[in-house]
Amino acid sequence: MPVFVKKLLIWGSVAFLIYFMAFRPEGAAEMFKAIGAALMAMAQGLGDFLTSLMT
Repeated sequence: MPVFVKKLLIWGSVAFLIYFMAFRPEGAAEMFKAIGAALMAMAQGLGDFLTSLMT
């Protein structure tokens, strides 16, 4: 991917996140909570998998 396109996508994503947090803070908070919960579930699953390998 060309560097210009990559930079454009990154800055566009940052601008969207700032806009989203400014005009819909409740929705943004719920989105980040959902992302955090998903990451925690993945980490828990990985931990369970590694624990089952060791026992």
